[in-house]
Amino acid sequence: MDVAVLILLSTGLFMGWSLGANDAANVFGTAVGTRMVRFTTAALICSIFVILGAVISGAGAAQTLGKLGAINALAGSSVAAFAAALTVYVMTRAGLPVSTSQAIVGAIIGWNLFSGFPTDSQALVKIVSTWVACPILAGVLAAGLFKLTAGFAYRINLHLLRQDAYIRAGLILAGAFGAYSLGANNIANVMGVFVAANPFTSFEIGDVFSFSAVQQLFLLGAIAIGVGVFTYSKRVMMTVGNSLLQMSPLAAWVVVISHSITLFVFASEQLEHALASAGLPTIPLVPVSSSQAVVGGVIGIGLVKGGGGIRWGVVGNIASGWVTTPVIACVVCFISLFFMQNIFNQQVFRAVTYVLSEPAFERLNASGVATQSLRPLAASRFDDIKSFRTAISAAGPFAVSDERRIIELARIDDIHVAPAAIPTSTASGLSLPQIAALRRLGGQRFRHGWQFADALAAADDAWAPRPDTTVNKTYNKALRRQIDSVIRLFRTVGP
Repeated sequence: MDVAVLILLSTGLFMGWSLGANDAANVFGTAVGTRMVRFTTAALICSIFVILGAVISGAGAAQTLGKLGAINALAGSSVAAFAAALTVYVMTRAGLPVSTSQAIVGAIIGWNLFSGFPTDSQALVKIVSTWVACPILAGVLAAGLFKLTAGFAYRINLHLLRQDAYIRAGLILAGAFGAYSLGANNIANVMGVFVAANPFTSFEIGDVFSFSAVQQLFLLGAIAIGVGVFTYSKRVMMTVGNSLLQMSPLAAWVVVISHSITLFVFASEQLEHALASAGLPTIPLVPVSSSQAVVGGVIGIGLVKGGGGIRWGVVGNIASGWVTTPVIACVVCFISLFFMQNIFNQQVFRAVTYVLSEPAFERLNASGVATQSLRPLAASRFDDIKSFRTAISAAGPFAVSDERRIIELARIDDIHVAPAAIPTSTASGLSLPQIAALRRLGGQRFRHGWQFADALAAADDAWAPRPDTTVNKTYNKALRRQIDSVIRLFRTVGP
């Protein structure tokens, strides 16, 4: 990896450091603020479990963030991460526990506006809705848990010293769980913008061990989070731990566990699968705000106590930061992209070619999209998204979902299934039938990514999606990640 790539990735590390200084600190903020856990102990445990959560379970939330806007050039990813990190850093300097989730969403929208790529409105609505649901869920959990634990502690009537020992152990365990959930959920905020332009390559050690390119990316970001926790998180810990509400050690534990459960709910693919298998509605896997979860938990306990001890002025200042964070990040990203492209001559987005081929027309007709007005575009080649969207609008109008479908099917990927690049073992994350199907397609070329996906499904059922039902949601998402990874692999192979 050359020096230029490392420099561009450094903004992601800055973002990780900022998250560690701000959001990751919230895992142990109430514990440190109430003097139940030492800062160095909290920082060490937080760092270890953030790394584990990011590497093992970070893919779910990152996929939803990628739907909002897949930044396809490393310089563009770097600028988006820088804009979000700078916004978080400024807020952190002011002692405000702001949301890195909101910062990175604002930065991605800024990139979409600059590059002309459409913002997925469905993904945006899903993400924004969790900004409301996250603090409410944490508050409800905290209120219920506080009533239960306070009543239980009163009935068993433990000696004060033993009670403190139990609470201290509980804070450490809850903090470890919360740090794992934070890594799984919020690593998407740190390195999610680099996934589509990932400079790493997967490597395997025989049939035993595989370390994917995305896992390498997430490991690097998680280490940066740990450095942020150690070097700059103490001030925000004290804001969360003391400024909103004076809390007892028991209340501090309740805040940590309610925060941890909230982040886990929005990050766990296993929980999503369990809910789907039981026929229950699933919870969206999106990067939510650790700060919002903590603040919601603190307010929930305050309301249970009557609300008189809540410092509503501090709450108002924090809420104002949540509102302004995505706007500031969006503006900073847009302006920074202009300078990166025009002053430093860096490619901040990769132009994608679009052609409405006959197979694309057939697929559009099959999906119910009216194509008569698009026929005059059949002979045209569009070398950037802006000109293609302008042509679609002139031929329209089309519903947002139909326009997205047209863009998706017309995209040219130029895939070459080079035999030498086909994975050789299951350590790659692919099953033996999937690998065999790729070998059967060896040497073939495909104009569109969806044509390649269709050919894979025809070659073996291991590549075929299951019916689009709730119970199959998790399986199909995992399969889509596999297909996307092999498309990226073979898109870079051959002329």
